[in-house]
Amino acid sequence: MSASITVLSTGGTIASTQAEDGATPSRSGGDLIAAVPELGSYADIAVTEVVQTPSFDMDIESLAVIVEQTRTAVDDGADGVVITHGTDTMAESAYYLDLVLDLDAPVVLTGAQRRSDEVSPDGPSNLLTAARAASHDRFRDRGGVYIAFDEELHAARDVTKAHTSDLSAFVSPDKSPVAHFTRESVRVHREPGSRSDTIEATTTSADVVVVKTGIGVGTQQVDAALGGSVDGLIVEGTGLGNTTSPLGGAIRDALEADVPVVITSRCQGGAVAPVYGTPGGGKTLRSHGIIDGGDLPAHKARLKLMLLIEEYEAADLTTLREAFEANS
Repeated sequence: MSASITVLSTGGTIASTQAEDGATPSRSGGDLIAAVPELGSYADIAVTEVVQTPSFDMDIESLAVIVEQTRTAVDDGADGVVITHGTDTMAESAYYLDLVLDLDAPVVLTGAQRRSDEVSPDGPSNLLTAARAASHDRFRDRGGVYIAFDEELHAARDVTKAHTSDLSAFVSPDKSPVAHFTRESVRVHREPGSRSDTIEATTTSADVVVVKTGIGVGTQQVDAALGGSVDGLIVEGTGLGNTTSPLGGAIRDALEADVPVVITSRCQGGAVAPVYGTPGGGKTLRSHGIIDGGDLPAHKARLKLMLLIEEYEAADLTTLREAFEANS
């Protein structure tokens, strides 16, 4: 029996064409499906138009609609869901869905680096890979959220966009892809599924700001955020999760004011660790009560903290820290 797949169309480069004032999403999900007749060899396809936006303009409200439409599709009998999406924030959206969805059906995001009106567009191939993954026996009934790109399948928890324009834009630092798709077969490299514990909140209004450290960085970013009554901070540290001394002092002040702060690293691979002293060293920051971001990049840690702040409304720092670090 053929699999049933629902494609949710959200815009992005895969749906964009060149206009006088720049490329914009203009092609419908139906247009994208019609351009890949091979899809019918793998599944019966239904299409739902959700939003039409470049992914750099994706917002929480749109993500909440995508969550709702994904659940509806599975409740209505879809064996898998494919979401066409822009590449800029695809890894963020995938991780958001991984945090809030608890479905038996696979959810696969895909897109393109080249528009359909450019030479050798990659959207059709990526869409076919996504449909093959969503309909394949190894992934059906296993759940999890993935990104399908350049004939590879990556887990949402691990994947990041590593290149601005290459067709092989997505990688999983410190991990392998879940699978690789050839013309004839699928090579599964590691066990399919999700690594993220489900968070009950599916939308959030929390204001969480990302702060970056670097040579000579002072307190201005944190001072401005606290002056705006921010709900939380993500600090993108250097190395194992360290900051300048002035920034370390500002982080201490934020934590003393009961503002949750998560430490991450700007390194693409590896996890943060409390090793160094001095006011901005990771060990000192832990003594102040900073939350360990593990190996999450800042942009994913931000989404997780936003959702946890929503779920644990008015919770103390200890509760938020325990919830975040339980599956960081």
